[in-house]
Amino acid sequence: MLSRAVWQGALAGACGVAVMTLGEKLEQRLTGRPDSHVPARTLERLTGARERPRRQPVPVNWAMHYGQGALLGVLRSVMAQVGLRGPASSAMFTVVRLTNDQILENATGVGAPPQTWPRPELAVDLLHKAVYAFATGAVADALAARSGPGPGQQHAALRSGRRPDVGPLPR
Repeated sequence: MLSRAVWQGALAGACGVAVMTLGEKLEQRLTGRPDSHVPARTLERLTGARERPRRQPVPVNWAMHYGQGALLGVLRSVMAQVGLRGPASSAMFTVVRLTNDQILENATGVGAPPQTWPRPELAVDLLHKAVYAFATGAVADALAARSGPGPGQQHAALRSGRRPDVGPLPR
């Protein structure tokens, strides 16, 4: 299951980033919002690379943007493999994606806590991260479904809901 989750998750995450990026570019055309270089600055700080504040670090930006999305896609794939599939699971994953960004950006001093952001900027970020999470989830769920139901789904099939009288699946 784990080797399947790695390649499927990386693929799902890359697809999610591609969909999110298309949405971001469309939104930027409509709103005039400039590109963010926070991903690049975060990666520069994480790796100890020399920062060049006046240069637009586009390749570094893309590396962090796609790399982070592909890596987090592995977690969403693990969720799908064990049976956490569908929109509710993608909503849970949206929180993971946002949390990951904030930990890295705030730990490096590149970002500030979201509650300090202007509300329109926060809304745009939440929207784009949700698009990523749901697109990644759709791909991860479809790939995992090819292997059949996950253990959680098998357990739920015994008797719907969370019940004290239904023990774990047999080994």
